[in-house]
Amino acid sequence: MEKHDQLQDALHSLKNTKVRMTPQRHAILEFLINAPTHPTADEIYKALEGKFPNMSVATVYNNLRVFKEVGLVRELTYGDSSSRFDSNTSHHYHVICQDCGKIVDFHYPGLDEVETLAEHVTGFTVDNHRMEIYGKCPECKKKQQH
Repeated sequence: MEKHDQLQDALHSLKNTKVRMTPQRHAILEFLINAPTHPTADEIYKALEGKFPNMSVATVYNNLRVFKEVGLVRELTYGDSSSRFDSNTSHHYHVICQDCGKIVDFHYPGLDEVETLAEHVTGFTVDNHRMEIYGKCPECKKKQQH
C-alpha cells in the first residue's frame, strides 16, 4: 500500500472511531507511516518538536496509545530498550541490528503455518506469535571492517 493511501486509511479509521484529529495527532501519524525505521516515542518527539514547540513527550505517548487501541500501530518491545512503534500492522517479522538497534521488516509466508502447527501439537489456542532475527546491519558491518 502506498504511504499516502495508508495515511488516508488511518485518518478514515480515526474518524470512524470518533477520535478527534488534531494537528499534532496528524503529524505523529504521518511521521510513523513515513518513517523508514520503527521509531521510539522520543525519536518521534525530537523529530516533531521544531514544528510543534508546545508538544510534550506525554502528548506523543498518549497519541501512540490511542493509535495502538484503534489498531493503527503496533508497539514493539525488545529486551530493556524503549518501545518502538510500527505502522505496518500486517503479519510480519523483524530483523534487528545488535549494534545500532535498527529494525527492518521481514515477511516470510511459510512461517504463517507455525501457529496452526503449535495449536495441533499442544492443544493451545494460539492468538499470535513473534519472531525476531538478530545480526549486524550493512552499515554496522561496514564500520566494523574499517
